[in-house]
Formats: sequence, structure tokens, C-alpha cells
Amino acid sequence: MHVHDLLQLDSLGLSLLWGEEALLGQEVVGVTATDLEEPGRFLGPGELVLSGLVWWAEGDSVKADRFVSALAEAGATALLAGEETHGRVPDALVAACRAHRVPIVAVPARTSFRAVTEAVYLRQWGDLSRRPTRLFALPENVRAELSRLVEDGAGPAELLDRACAHLGRVSCYVLTASGRTVARTPSAPELPARQAAAAAARGGTWLRIEAEGSPYDAWQLYVPEPDAAPPRVLHEIADVLARCRDGQARRLAAARLAGQELIGVLEAVPAAPGAPAPVGAAPADAGALEEALAVAGLPPGGPYRVLVATSGDALAEGLAHLDGAVYAVGRSVAVLHDAPDSGADAVDRLHAVWPLLRQCADPQTHLRLGVGARAAGAEGLRASLNQARFALTAADETAPVREVERLDTLAELMAGVPPEVRTVFGTRILGKLGDGMLRETLEVFLANNCSWARTAEALHLHVNTVHYRIERVETLTGRDLSRLDHKLDLYAALRCG
Repeated sequence: MHVHDLLQLDSLGLSLLWGEEALLGQEVVGVTATDLEEPGRFLGPGELVLSGLVWWAEGDSVKADRFVSALAEAGATALLAGEETHGRVPDALVAACRAHRVPIVAVPARTSFRAVTEAVYLRQWGDLSRRPTRLFALPENVRAELSRLVEDGAGPAELLDRACAHLGRVSCYVLTASGRTVARTPSAPELPARQAAAAAARGGTWLRIEAEGSPYDAWQLYVPEPDAAPPRVLHEIADVLARCRDGQARRLAAARLAGQELIGVLEAVPAAPGAPAPVGAAPADAGALEEALAVAGLPPGGPYRVLVATSGDALAEGLAHLDGAVYAVGRSVAVLHDAPDSGADAVDRLHAVWPLLRQCADPQTHLRLGVGARAAGAEGLRASLNQARFALTAADETAPVREVERLDTLAELMAGVPPEVRTVFGTRILGKLGDGMLRETLEVFLANNCSWARTAEALHLHVNTVHYRIERVETLTGRDLSRLDHKLDLYAALRCG
């Protein structure tokens, strides 16, 4: 099937916006729908890319160029852009496609992406149907066995093994969007998540198994050797895995519910004996917490850690990367059984995984994670929860994963203070200085350990001028820079600005 074959289907109503004849004659091997700003790692050569342009912002030609360049580098055959979101396909996107030599086709609002996808695969399967069926579809006995296994609740590893058994020693993987291996055939070597992300650029056959949940719920069927299995077989395997994934999603939802009930009990337990419970929380005792831990599948006695993220879905996917880890996840909080003998530190492994999760998320979500200190037992969980929430507020783009145990500077500690509080404090202490030379002189003076000579040299001023300005700072702020506590007040206020 080729791109121009789609343009000839009147039922779809597609319109060519740009594309040279030679490019329109490229072979289409699959279809991927995406609204990620940088989708390159999820694309394979020869794929059509469907996008509703949700990522597009009016007037932002940089985003358009970045998106299309990712398609070109991945070897996509064309971009099919939906008109429904913005009413039209932006001119900047058409220009980017022309510059990167990627054909672009407009998909009218009345045409669903599913209709386009089905048109591609029906044409491909029609071509295959003219060949011997036994070579291009799952054998009937295999199909029946897979259906039975799905009904019995078999996992993806067993299903993939049985589905590919008749193909010989074929390497085949089921991967999540963050590169986690859900299943692989016995002959397939291990594929670390980072290598899985790079594998898309090396080709092979990729078939996306869509999900209606978060970006982390979708699976991808990956066969490194493009000719190792016929397309029809892979599509039938993908259908079976989709049913399996739906069943797993229901079980995971039940586990998340138990995890959230645990968090609810935890929030009602005071951090220490005699300490008040959170405002609005019903009182709970240690016995209720122990029971909730057991229901959520966590072993008694600890040690535990509490983790808080800006996305519970990302947190669940990140923890799933930790082979052998025992945890319970709620809406945005998780309790991890953090046994010292569990191998590499779980938090260190989360540090390594987090960049992969951020690549899957909408850039506007600012995906961050806060980690509380290790609690020896259930009685320390409430404190770990408070610490994790504070660490989350201290996390930023440069350090998206923050552990309370590694906050070792005043600046990092101040970063965890809520922005609204920092603003009030900074304005209260420094408001009279304004944003001009007095504030700059104070910053340089403190940065140079209150050295008059070094400050004068850094600002290209006479030492007497520095003395005069610092005296004005002391007068306006009511602080004495010869006192350590007043220096800390001013330093903290500067950090709040």
C-alpha cells in the first residue's frame, strides 16, 4: 500500500497539502497515532503518522519543526493531520513538512482516525489474502488456544510465547511507552528500557496496541527482524494482547483502589504518638494501618518509603520498572517496601527511569517525584509521607526526583517551601530594596562572604560605595550583616525571590 492509494479513497475525504509524486509512492508498513510533541522514539520506518495536533500552539513554528523533523528522522512516509482540533492544518506545519520532505495530508473532522487505520490494514490484508492463508495468519488451533488462555487470565508472557511458538525462534517483545519489557519470547534477549527507546531508530516492525488510559498504558509489539513474521500474524497477536491488556488494566485498577485506601488510612494516622491527625482526617489507629498495609499486599514490619508524584500513572509505571519491588500505589502516592537486601537502591533506579517517563508525558505536566525517608515500620509512615510531599515541592526541572534525605543545602530546603509563602517572606524582608543596585550589591556581598574588597572588585566600585550601599540595605531591611542570623535571613529572602 502507498500514500497515494489513501488519497484515492473518496470515503475518507483526504486532501493532499504537500507531497511530491515520488514520496507519495512510498510503501506504507503501518500506522501510528500520536499527539506527543517529540514522537520519534515511538515511530518506525515506513509508518503513516496520524496526529490530532493537540500539541500545536498557534504561532509556534518551533514546535512544528521539531515534530516534523522527528518524523523525517524516523523514516515516516507521511503525516495525516486532523482538522478537528484547530479547524484547519496550520501553515507552519505544512511549511515544516515541505522543508523536511514529509508529505502532509489533511484529515477532515468527519473522518475518524480509526477509519484511516482500518483502510490501511484492510488494504494490506487484502494483498495478503491472495497468498496462501496458512503462511499469513495464526493457525486455527493456536487461535483457539490463545482465546482460551485469555479467558483463563493468562499473562502477556505466556500469550506471546504461545502465539509465536509456531514461528520458530523469533525474537518478539511487548514494550510499554517508557521502554519497559512487559513480555518477550524465550529466544529474545533482555532489552533494557534505554535500549528499547533507541531500538525504534534501528527499524524492525513496531505495532502499537492502543489504550484508553494514560500514555503509559499503551503497549507496543516489537519484532527486531522485519521479515520474521507476516503482518497479518502480528496483527492477530496484537488483538490477543489488547484483550489481555484490558484484563490486566481491570486488575491494576483494583490494586490502585486498595493502594488509595491505604493512603487514606495513612493520612489519618498521626506522625508520632500524641501528634494531631491532619485537619479533616478521621482518627485511625496503628492496627488499622497494619491491616491496610496487608490488604494492599505489603509485608508487615517494613522498612517502607513513601513516594509522592505529580502523576500517579507515571509513578505506577516507574515502580513497575523495578523488578521484584513490592509496593502499593494510590492516586498520586505510593508506599514502597524498601528492604535493604533488595539489590540496587530502588530510589536510584527510579532516578534512572524518570527521564524515560518524562519523554512519554505531555511537556506541560512537569513530571516530578518526591521521596520520603525510610521508615523502619508502620509508625514512621506518616512522617515519610510529609517528607515526600515537601521533597516534591522542592523538585524542579533540573532535579525532577528529590529525596528528603538528600536535601543538604539551605537553597534546596528553601525550594520546598510553597511558592506563595516564599513570595510573602521575600517581599516582607527585601521589598524596600526594589530590584535595582541595592539588591544586586547585597547578592554579590553575600556571595563573596561579606568581603568588602572582593565585592567592590566584582561590581567595579570603590570600597566606600559598597559600604554606603550595604548600610542602606541594613537600614531598609532592619538587619545587621555582622550577625549570622541576619545574614541567613537576607540570604533566604534572596532565594525566595
